[in-house]
Amino acid sequence: MRAPAFSAVLLLAAGCAGAAAPPLPASGTVQYAFAPGDHADTLIVGAIDDAQRQVLVLAYSFTHRRIADALVRAHRRGVEVAVVMDASEARAMPSVAHDLARAGVAVRFDDRHASAHNKTMVIDGSLAACTVVTGSFNFTYAAQQRNAENALLLRGNPPLCEAYAGNWRRHFAHAAMRP
Repeated sequence: MRAPAFSAVLLLAAGCAGAAAPPLPASGTVQYAFAPGDHADTLIVGAIDDAQRQVLVLAYSFTHRRIADALVRAHRRGVEVAVVMDASEARAMPSVAHDLARAGVAVRFDDRHASAHNKTMVIDGSLAACTVVTGSFNFTYAAQQRNAENALLLRGNPPLCEAYAGNWRRHFAHAAMRP
């Protein structure tokens, strides 16, 4: 029996339960950085420093002190900050999980998945000027200094921000204070 043509496979996949969400209208702006050449970390810190109401983080690996410090600064100025990390970060050294928690940031660990491999932030998701941070960029110095990585900041697309915030809420709901 012949294998189905590539387009037929795509059509079959599109009809499966759990298929990707329908496309959203493009709106807002896109900013990007490619590490190690560009300063993706500085771009992310700047977005956190601009936060007015909320920063929701999903992180696989998190050791980048400047990004962690920006989250603590945001928390101290009254921005709601909450972080869900892969469960391995509770045991990793150096991880910033303990420092964030000591500063009063809500930190949980996702052990429901083999790997909670997200690297996203939703900043001010309820505002028209919301920002989604995504890409391959782990929140680590290695991502900035040694790896080939990318970071995207997608601003001003509230439906996209809500989709990412909804995903964050699903992970936060099953994540634990300790793995």
